[in-house]
Amino acid sequence: MDSVPARLENQDMSRKDLFSRALSAAPGRLHFAAHSHHLWPDAGFAGQVQAWEDAARHADRKWDHIFGSVIPEAQAHVARELGLPDPNTITFSSNTHDFLLRLFSGVERSPVRILSTDGEFHSFRRQAQRWEEAGQAVVERVPLEPFATFADRFLEAARNGGHDWIVVSHVFFRTGQAFEALNRLAELARPDGPWVLIDGYHGFMARPTDLSAFADRVFYTAGVYKYAMSGEGGCFLHAPDGFCARPVVTGWFAEFGDLAGPPGGVGYRTDGGRFWGATFDVSALYRFNATRRTLDAEGLTTARISAHADTLAAAFETAVREGRAGRLVEAEILNRVTPGGGPRARFLALRHGHAADWQKALMAANVVTDVRDDVIRFGFGLYQDRNDLEGLVAACAAL
Repeated sequence: MDSVPARLENQDMSRKDLFSRALSAAPGRLHFAAHSHHLWPDAGFAGQVQAWEDAARHADRKWDHIFGSVIPEAQAHVARELGLPDPNTITFSSNTHDFLLRLFSGVERSPVRILSTDGEFHSFRRQAQRWEEAGQAVVERVPLEPFATFADRFLEAARNGGHDWIVVSHVFFRTGQAFEALNRLAELARPDGPWVLIDGYHGFMARPTDLSAFADRVFYTAGVYKYAMSGEGGCFLHAPDGFCARPVVTGWFAEFGDLAGPPGGVGYRTDGGRFWGATFDVSALYRFNATRRTLDAEGLTTARISAHADTLAAAFETAVREGRAGRLVEAEILNRVTPGGGPRARFLALRHGHAADWQKALMAANVVTDVRDDVIRFGFGLYQDRNDLEGLVAACAAL
């Protein structure tokens, strides 16, 4: 960059000190994929070690400790982040696909009538297509484009009725655009249908999210892999009371606690635990708990981290538009960084026919980004500063 904008100089909140292990492991790397495989903070290493030590210490009684301490702490962190009134509505699994299967199994109509979009992540996209092939579902997909009218078009389709299940992302994984009419969609949810599922994977700990006003009407699923900085294997579902009381696909963990069900039949927990599966690796929850404790101790709220990321993204966008990032000036910026921090992802999405070639060339230069079809994505986070941004712009200019 010719010069670093004063706004970036004045608002540099980078905390490389919290990521010393990850940064020292590859000192020449510029990692601008914080929206994808976010680098793990040092706290995550401590959490992973704690998981091993607890297993050694507690051995056969390990699960008593996990359900008595580790899981309640993780539930509390998630509930505070999302404004959920009751942490017991939260269940964990290794991936969000597990929750899609359990929710789908609980719909008592066949084929299941689903409303969604053409921009959902592959976990739902692929599974929904297969349900259609098998005659188990009929899916209506509302196009994201033109996005300026998307919210109105999606809500109109939802209000037209006839759906058992409505599935929509809070922030769309490919374009970085956000659907902010969650409260209006929640008004349509009913225990007897439709059920509303919000895919929050690119929203959770990426932007402040408050579900408190409608937590009793929507399902919400996300994970700790990305902006929660804690790696794979730690996904969760918030399940409102009274919705999908007895999913057909169920694991044995769901039969521990306060149970309800027909006499002699399969009993289910009466809280969010009705969506528990079976034995899984909980080390991701250890990493998540340790990371959240560190963030809390440092006063690093989602809002503060997002402000830092937006400052970096805005400076990079300016460099792109001014032509200082080389051929990227030719790309369409799908989610501009608007004044005041409007609804968007914590990454910048640029669409161009050569996006895949650019990403490959940047990777060869040890600059990590990622690409989805014809969209190259640049993600920003706590472990980047203005010097890293200068390096990114220089690498792009050399394409």
